[in-house]
Amino acid sequence: MTTNHQKNIATFIHLSTFSRFLIPLGNFIGPIVLWIMNKDKSDFIDTHGKQAINFQMSILLYAVIIGTLTIPFFIFKVFNGLDFIDFHGFHDFHINVNEPSPLLLISGGILGFLAVIGFILELVFIVIASLKARDGELYEYPLTIKFLK
Repeated sequence: MTTNHQKNIATFIHLSTFSRFLIPLGNFIGPIVLWIMNKDKSDFIDTHGKQAINFQMSILLYAVIIGTLTIPFFIFKVFNGLDFIDFHGFHDFHINVNEPSPLLLISGGILGFLAVIGFILELVFIVIASLKARDGELYEYPLTIKFLK
């Protein structure tokens, strides 16, 4: 039987991920501290703690991937107007790469849109997990890689 105290701790583990808005890396520090202090008290708390930490680690991995993919778009935006390649080697031969292709710009917009949608979904999933923990139910975040088993 899951007690109200265990439900509250599991709920706070999920809600502690919002501490990142006040403390750098708070979305990792808060759940890890609460989970380590309470994981031996109940399997319910242990499961919710692992879920919250795995979800935050997965979100970090996805953010790094999207961030890495957007580096070319950032470079073209910062160095807009500069000639990256300006070759006048032969009489009628000229290469000038100074504007990104429209496909590159569209791809950057799509990645930015995915990042915003991902952030909104992350907030929604955290609230849902908190409500499930409050009600004494187990919750598995979608698209989560199980780093801690």
